[in-house]
Amino acid sequence: MLDIFKKHIRKFTTVTDEEFEGIKKFFDTKEVAKKENLLAEGQICRHHYFVLDGLLRKFYINEKGTEQTTEFAIETWWLTDNFAYENQQPTAFYIQAVEKSTILYLTQEKQEKLLREFPVMERYFRFVYQRAYAAAQKRIQFLFSFSKEEFYFQAIRNHPEFVQRVPQYLIASYLGFTPEYLSEIRKRTSS
Repeated sequence: MLDIFKKHIRKFTTVTDEEFEGIKKFFDTKEVAKKENLLAEGQICRHHYFVLDGLLRKFYINEKGTEQTTEFAIETWWLTDNFAYENQQPTAFYIQAVEKSTILYLTQEKQEKLLREFPVMERYFRFVYQRAYAAAQKRIQFLFSFSKEEFYFQAIRNHPEFVQRVPQYLIASYLGFTPEYLSEIRKRTSS
């Protein structure tokens, strides 16, 4: 299973098998049950998660008491509350397994030691953060440029396997819809 992580690192930088043996010692592995929370609002965000298998989501509870999904993470994606993680402070978010998942995780302290011992991982994390930032920019652009329906269709076109895998009520939460509105859009397009 750790070969998934090794391959992901090698997409962005070069590490030998020997280096990878040292790198993987900084990470812990965890099996997460469906709907299990890895992080809850008010907790100190101590971990950065890498999905080996499964699906995670990050969400907050808005002023109306509704869950608002802000991010998903499937295999080879990272997820944390970056601000709370970097500052070691309480989070406003939840991170939850959408399906049974296997994850790697590390603490900020271990991440700093990892980067000192294996400087090549600085390059790896730079690419990871750049890609995450670009994805966030694209989402903001879509939010301001498209109607809700167009945003949904864009998601289907760009990530069909992802949209089929995620429960519809969570897709609705991510897109800022009610499940009923998403159902209505889907009915109109299928007829």
